[in-house]
Amino acid sequence: MARWTLSPCTSIVASRRRISSLPSQFLFSPLSSFAYSNPSFNCLKASNAERIQEVSGSDPVSTAATATSSQVQTSIWLWRGYRIRYQYAGTSGPALVLIHGFGANSDHWRKNIPVLASSNRVYAIDLIGYGYSDKPNPRELDGSFYTFETWADQLNSFCSDVVRDRAFFICNSIGGLVGLQAAVTDPSICKGIVLLDISLRMLHIKKQPWYGKPFIKSFQSLLRNTPVGKLFFNAVATPESVKNILCQCYHDTSTVTDELVQTILQPGLDPGAADVFLEFICYSDGPLPEELLPKVTCPVLVAWGEKDPWEPVELGRAYGDFKAVEDFIVLPNVGHCPQDEAPDLVNPLVESFVKRHN
Repeated sequence: MARWTLSPCTSIVASRRRISSLPSQFLFSPLSSFAYSNPSFNCLKASNAERIQEVSGSDPVSTAATATSSQVQTSIWLWRGYRIRYQYAGTSGPALVLIHGFGANSDHWRKNIPVLASSNRVYAIDLIGYGYSDKPNPRELDGSFYTFETWADQLNSFCSDVVRDRAFFICNSIGGLVGLQAAVTDPSICKGIVLLDISLRMLHIKKQPWYGKPFIKSFQSLLRNTPVGKLFFNAVATPESVKNILCQCYHDTSTVTDELVQTILQPGLDPGAADVFLEFICYSDGPLPEELLPKVTCPVLVAWGEKDPWEPVELGRAYGDFKAVEDFIVLPNVGHCPQDEAPDLVNPLVESFVKRHN
């Protein structure tokens, strides 16, 4: 159970240099960095901007047929009037949709897309509010917007409008909750799910002791409604802080390169990114994986980094007992983000799972 302490939280606001004193799970619930948004797409890297096409939800046009297995391309899909960035590769085979974790984006699958595209049609999407997808201001919307129900609807609509086929969901961390919620919402779309170190949501309100709940609500209000929240975000949104946090969740820290840091950090520096970041870290309700897994009807494979410091494998093993879960696989000497830290282990695992169930 997560431990909440006031001193680390207050110290982080006071000094950037003490960023590491804040519990990592609170910062990234995991994965690193904040919310990403860049409606103009001016910051798209050249490798992702070779070709961008707009795809309207009302008039969907899938452009994947023009891509080769070795060529990763980028496009924009219009969903509810918002611009959603996604990447794709592959011309044949079953459809795979890769779903990133909190604060990440589809670039976090850069070591997986080209390999998996050799025998599959692969898509990696930026969830709304992250990466280079639009980020509507949560304060200007009615009710809660950045929820697993919203992202699940986005994912299912993406499969209907762009993929135009049933798909396998390959998910990391918080993305696992998105994949599960989507599969529960519309079982006809998902053919199977691979969960890589799914977030156990240890800071969920249901997992806190009764005496800690008032403090949690007060602290969330402090972040949302006072300048403290922006100071908190600014302390996290630096290359040094992002690298330190990534080095906590990656067991092999040699894989935490400057390229990875910029991949995570750059979109999070856009105006308004702090609003999504603060909105989500204050989202302590919603579904838990143990509530969604019993409702899933498609096959599920759970894989877990043996050295994950945020979601301990000892706790993860319990998720192998659910009826839908066909196997629980421990990835030796790997941290919280196996797809990036150990793609040589993850890619064959995904390919084998897809072949079994296609």
